[in-house]
Amino acid sequence: MPKLTIDGMEIEVQSGLTVLQACEQAGVEIPRFCYHERLSIAGNCRMCLVEMERAPKPVASCAMPVGDGMVIKTNTETVKKARKGVMEFLLINHPLDCPICDQGGECDLQDQSIAFGFDHSRYSENKRAVPDKDFGPLISTSMTRCIHCTRCVRFSTEIGGVEELGLVNRGEHAEISTYVSRAISTELSGNMIDLCPVGALTSKPYAYVGRSWELKKTESIDVMDAVGTNIRVDARGGEVLRILPRLHEDVNEEWLSDKGRFSCDGLKKQRLDRPYVRGKDGKLKPSTWQDALTVVAEKIKASNSERLAAIAGDLCDAESMLALKGVMQSQECKNIDCRQDGSKLGHGPRSSYLFNSGISGIDEADAVLIIGSNVRWEAPIINARLRKRYLQAETFSAASIGPNWDPNFACDMIGAGPDAINDIAAGRHPFNDVLRNAKNPMIIMGAHIFARQDGKALLGMLKGLAEATGVVKDGWNGFNILHSAASRVGGLDLGFLPESGGKDTCGIIEACEKGEIDLVYLLGADEIDFDRLGNAAVIYQGHHGDKAAHRADVILPGAAYTEKDGTYVNTEGRVQLARAAAFPPGEAKEDWKILRALSSALGKDLPYNDLGSLRQNMVAQNSIFQAIDSLESPVWGDFGTKDDFLLEPFEPAIENYYMTDPISRASETMAACTESFVLPQQGKTGTDG
Repeated sequence: MPKLTIDGMEIEVQSGLTVLQACEQAGVEIPRFCYHERLSIAGNCRMCLVEMERAPKPVASCAMPVGDGMVIKTNTETVKKARKGVMEFLLINHPLDCPICDQGGECDLQDQSIAFGFDHSRYSENKRAVPDKDFGPLISTSMTRCIHCTRCVRFSTEIGGVEELGLVNRGEHAEISTYVSRAISTELSGNMIDLCPVGALTSKPYAYVGRSWELKKTESIDVMDAVGTNIRVDARGGEVLRILPRLHEDVNEEWLSDKGRFSCDGLKKQRLDRPYVRGKDGKLKPSTWQDALTVVAEKIKASNSERLAAIAGDLCDAESMLALKGVMQSQECKNIDCRQDGSKLGHGPRSSYLFNSGISGIDEADAVLIIGSNVRWEAPIINARLRKRYLQAETFSAASIGPNWDPNFACDMIGAGPDAINDIAAGRHPFNDVLRNAKNPMIIMGAHIFARQDGKALLGMLKGLAEATGVVKDGWNGFNILHSAASRVGGLDLGFLPESGGKDTCGIIEACEKGEIDLVYLLGADEIDFDRLGNAAVIYQGHHGDKAAHRADVILPGAAYTEKDGTYVNTEGRVQLARAAAFPPGEAKEDWKILRALSSALGKDLPYNDLGSLRQNMVAQNSIFQAIDSLESPVWGDFGTKDDFLLEPFEPAIENYYMTDPISRASETMAACTESFVLPQQGKTGTDG
């Protein structure tokens, strides 16, 4: 390992690092604009200049590899003069519009001009102006502010996988632009706003809404998918204004999907803020909490246990599911399910429904078989990680079975349904050899495929394929289920499943259709077929006036994920805590508190009165809830069946990435994205719906 001297300090660093990285390890701050540790090196802003012994002029530390015996000086008069000169050049054409710029208060150019620049300029020439570009409904542009760091270009090409941005023209006429006038079509485009060191790219929905110092910042978890992306919720008063990513190397690195970032305006639309009870005239009418809970309790008491059912939706926290399970158990009801899509997962060991390698395990994989999943839509962060592995690995093979999709990395489409899996398992397809010869092979299965009638048979066949091809072996488990529902793994860990003799989601809906169920309690469940519920009474506890609220006989307004402290378990089995950033609107309350009050109305109180006691009960149900933000290696066991499977091709799990839940369906921003990105692909216009 090379040794070098930085400002008189001798330091030993790993070979292959740059001088800038070595300076950071030594605790020396080096200003930069174009350099970013997750992007390729551009070396075009020249702000990171340092002196190197025996070099005729200052060197760009971001592009200079370390060498043994180097002597680096970062704080000499020459370096200071060079940095001031660079800053002066950068500000020649930069407009003086900081008071109206959304980047104000969190702008790298502001900070570094104060720390490393002049207090005046020697240039009085007219500043040039650059036309703004249309990057779509998410990103607002002010290209006159651009300093040509090319971070956005490198992100869209390397991380986003869409080569739509570039630096065109030369010299004074250079500008960042799309090659063809179009919106940026990656599901990670909002990250370019974070990367931009000036105000050239800002959030279009957040434009002129607030300043960073006005906002209350709360660390939480994104629930728009099952990745468990770490986020920061910025709120002012009782209103969530924006959502930004937090660093978590093992989950989302520092990225956030567009739906998780921009759908927060849906938290203000179509909210349920008071209880409603359907009257004799068939219309929903406002009610008090006491009256609404009394009506629900009477309806539950009027039904016997076999004619009651409960379904939990995709955005539920673990606390509310445990409370609902407790209420149903107090009524001896066995018909409960957290799998509103009808999935057959959850009856085996924990390894049968987890992303067992962990999301960071993708960094070690050298062969991936994707089955029945559009990873780019179901988990954009995981798709970006697969692309990263594809770009960095010397050898990486990927194939997909299922509907056609654009993965943004080299991936062969080798089949549409289970027959292709059977060919690989039987050794009739060359990808069998790819998996067998790989050091760390991986199978990624969309959880949606197990909602088919042959879900258990598919699970058994894929288990056999994994064992036969070395996907599961000592020290490595690449058998990965990719969930798209944030609540799913937590619900399975809590056993929110039908007990012996009970009905699952499909059985509940079928029984409602036949008149065998009197009452269905829906905890945020909006994705079931409401036309098949027959005459069953529907109790809906949720936060948006979405599909279920229109069918409900009683509405109990709950809190959205930004308005309550909750526990979520992501697709890899990592337990994480979301925290309240705002208060629920109107009379809405936290979900577990509603269910605790309902248990009192039923005369069978749940054994906890506060969040701490509730979480102790969660740990008693399953000890994994005790280990926050950690992964354990689940035991590999027996699961699935050896029944015959159907030959029908796999159907896509998501038809529209931008509208998958009540929050995103209420979002005007997501509606604009649907009109810009989804409808044109489907050959529709905004008026076609």
